[in-house]
Amino acid sequence: MGWLFAVGLGFQDRSATAVLRAIVPLALGHIISVAAIVLVTIYVAAALPDRAVHVTAAVILIGFGVYRLVRARHFRWVGMRVGFWGLTLWGFLMSSAHGAGLMLLPFVMAGRANAASAMAMPMPGVGAAHGALFTGWLMVGVHTLGYVLTATAIALIVYAQVGVRFLRTGWVNLDLVWAAALILTGLITLVT
Repeated sequence: MGWLFAVGLGFQDRSATAVLRAIVPLALGHIISVAAIVLVTIYVAAALPDRAVHVTAAVILIGFGVYRLVRARHFRWVGMRVGFWGLTLWGFLMSSAHGAGLMLLPFVMAGRANAASAMAMPMPGVGAAHGALFTGWLMVGVHTLGYVLTATAIALIVYAQVGVRFLRTGWVNLDLVWAAALILTGLITLVT
């Protein structure tokens, strides 16, 4: 969702560079939010049985998706004139509020299964905990790279080609799409 904030700043400053400058702190906030969820999940999952982790993750995903359907309001912000750290905080809050890190729960659990199999055949110098952490950081990196590329592309296309008129007339409710994606991911997690 940070692309919309970046577009707004670009229109405000009348500069595509402002769009690109906004992506960096938004991505940093996104990384912090997603990494926190992934790290907590890795450590909690290490203490629980596999089935409990799957069911808990599925319930969290489905519950948060339903919550996003029922209560789709966003945080009120102080305005469009924010600095680097204000955008970082906004990126963190929005990523947390939209459950971006929760979408990685199925992958964290798959990484946990891989770490468990690594215990059976350990690699020299790499324990299961280190393997799970490496996999977690890799997931955060790949997820963030996808976020940055997608947000940047959408922001630049809307800023340079589509414009504000489309946002007023052709808006797609991305909150609804995101809530449905959370619920679907939770259902898939529950049955796998």
